[in-house]
Amino acid sequence: MDETTLQVGIIGAYMVVTLVVGVVAYRLTDRTAEDYYLASRTLGTVVLLFTTFATLLSGFTFFGGPNLAFLQGPEWILVMGLMDGIIFAVLWYVVGYKQWLVGKRQGYVTLGEMLGDRFGSTGLRVVVAGVSIFWLFPYVMLQQKAAGQALVGLTEGAVPFWAGAGGITLFMILYVTVSGMRGVAWTDTLQGLFMLSLVWLAVAWILSTVGGAGAATAQLAAEHPDFLSLGGDFYTPQYIISTAVSIAFGVTMFPQINQRFFAAGSKTVLKRTFALWPVLVLLLFVPAFMLGSWAAGLGVVLPDENSNVVPILLDAYTPTWFAALVIAGALAAMMSSSDSMLLSGSSYLTRDLYRPLTGRVDEAQQAADRREMLVARTGVVVFATGSFAASLYAPGTLVEIGETAFSGFAQLSLPVLVSLYWDRTTRVGMLVGVLGSQAFYLFNVFLFDFFFTAPPAQYYLGWTPGVVGMVIGLVLTVVVSLGTDAAPGEDRSVYRVEGVEGD
Repeated sequence: MDETTLQVGIIGAYMVVTLVVGVVAYRLTDRTAEDYYLASRTLGTVVLLFTTFATLLSGFTFFGGPNLAFLQGPEWILVMGLMDGIIFAVLWYVVGYKQWLVGKRQGYVTLGEMLGDRFGSTGLRVVVAGVSIFWLFPYVMLQQKAAGQALVGLTEGAVPFWAGAGGITLFMILYVTVSGMRGVAWTDTLQGLFMLSLVWLAVAWILSTVGGAGAATAQLAAEHPDFLSLGGDFYTPQYIISTAVSIAFGVTMFPQINQRFFAAGSKTVLKRTFALWPVLVLLLFVPAFMLGSWAAGLGVVLPDENSNVVPILLDAYTPTWFAALVIAGALAAMMSSSDSMLLSGSSYLTRDLYRPLTGRVDEAQQAADRREMLVARTGVVVFATGSFAASLYAPGTLVEIGETAFSGFAQLSLPVLVSLYWDRTTRVGMLVGVLGSQAFYLFNVFLFDFFFTAPPAQYYLGWTPGVVGMVIGLVLTVVVSLGTDAAPGEDRSVYRVEGVEGD
């Protein structure tokens, strides 16, 4: 058996196992929207922790992060491994716990439902869903692009980019349309444990080959002494803080993450999960990003700017079967992100766009569920196919694409946070805050992508447009709310959770 056949066979076998889990979950899934999207709000601590963890293990994490560490040094650990882990854990409590309480009381499935009900506004509901789906597109595309690149690197070009990305896309479509949240959560748990174990095995294998962590670090110091000192032209304090903040706040608004705030089985589950989160993040990100940094000292050469360092490093220092197994785990991480994104995106499509815009909000539940499942599954196919087509031509590195999407979602976070805790927030304030920050951020994205070559942070004293846009959104929401009255239909009691039983 040649190497390519072995590599593809290992990856294919893993995908079959994943699909079997999805089919079993489908047989146990109720034919209701709440069960399909939220597993009937019954997720326990281990499953909720690992489904959230695996949902974030994307191409941005496993390939983009090591690539950046390879090029710029291991300080990326401070951004994604330390600061993001802590900031998101805090937000999980501040935003997620309140959302869980409100969702448990009111039966919400999406963020748009919760906001639209509180402010009596179909328009706000549609805006939030539209913005979320818009920024979901590049992040799904990132997974497909990373998958294609990973298979090209692993097989040394025997599997072309379009075939790798296209094959993963077809699998995701099949899996999501069958399994729903229960299957996604189960396989996420499997994939998260699998990926975590393989990363540490890969580190152990490579370090044993080169003489240990000390030898690998010494070679890194010899080749790139600047990598072992804090600070520099790239990792400025403004860049580190801006990136960590925009990613953590953006993650909180990711549809696939935000919906998990509704899915916990109890408040105890939710609190245990966010307490364990920073530990789990460090256990993955530190070894993954150090692999990228050590590769720079070991003389690994990337064939081109679209290549990923991890498959090349594994190919050089581990057997073919093990490299294929690790890449299978990485692809599993990407699929666990994409399947969750497609599932959540379909819920936003059906419940926040299809329902209110077609006037089917109040029709019989059974008929609505059947029709919406068809719309959801059709939306998954169209969305995944469109993002695959875009991945074939999309410019930019994985980190650049990921940061753009994270910051787009982050623009939603502060208006949502204000609305959860400040009764004085008005419908007009929310709309102006959300649309104003999005307009500012989109202006910067397109302006600097197409007209200017200097990094946009240079124009904001080193701070990224994502963070500046977040501040603008906060100020607009508060100031406009103070200057406007509550509109007809607003209901401040929606977010009051006194008497809600957590367990």
